[in-house]
Amino acid sequence: MKEILSAIAGLIFIICVPILLLTTNSWFTANDIRLYEYDYNHYPVGIGTGLDKEEFLDVADEIITYFKSDEEYLDVELFSEREVAHMKDVKGLIQLDYKLLLASLSFIVAYIVINFALRRGSFWRVLAKRLIQGSAVTVIVLAVLGLWALIDFDSLFLCFHKVSFTNNLWQLAPGDNLVLMFPEAFFNDAALFIAAVVLGETILIAILAGVFLAVLRWKQKGESVTTQSDWTREV
Repeated sequence: MKEILSAIAGLIFIICVPILLLTTNSWFTANDIRLYEYDYNHYPVGIGTGLDKEEFLDVADEIITYFKSDEEYLDVELFSEREVAHMKDVKGLIQLDYKLLLASLSFIVAYIVINFALRRGSFWRVLAKRLIQGSAVTVIVLAVLGLWALIDFDSLFLCFHKVSFTNNLWQLAPGDNLVLMFPEAFFNDAALFIAAVVLGETILIAILAGVFLAVLRWKQKGESVTTQSDWTREV
């Protein structure tokens, strides 16, 4: 029974690695004003909305503040009632992302602390292997989503909305300010940025864990040779 629970906990840990990486980077990206500044600089959002850069960033700052607040609705005159209602759903999605971030981080920390308390130094090897396995799962997830995005980003974008929202408020008109401010190509760029950062972090984690295991094996091999040599001299 103990081994089964340990295996289940290890599997959850592996799954939590990509969840933590994806939700953390999504959260910080969505709440980074530089993302919105990139949007204004690379897409003609000012032409469609009539906002200059300072006005646009002011609205973006209000959106970021709204995501972190307890306010039910976004108070920006620029948006219609339907757009405001949709932003409420978007806020719910952002907050769900944050809850998943906290849940995955909490489990990872608890898993590491409990296992170090029970296994002491012997857990280092297990932790390194779990991190490599979690990194592998992360790469697989990124590869599947990346391939889908390259083949047909429109269908991926559509599927994301259908899965994420329980209503059709996200189906806005082409002339709505939310659509003009945040074109589909912007979301494509944001997704690519998040994927690139997550991939970089994943590779770093895997390399560090792999190097640790290699060093550990080298030390154990050295100790084995030393022990064997000592035994030969005694004989």
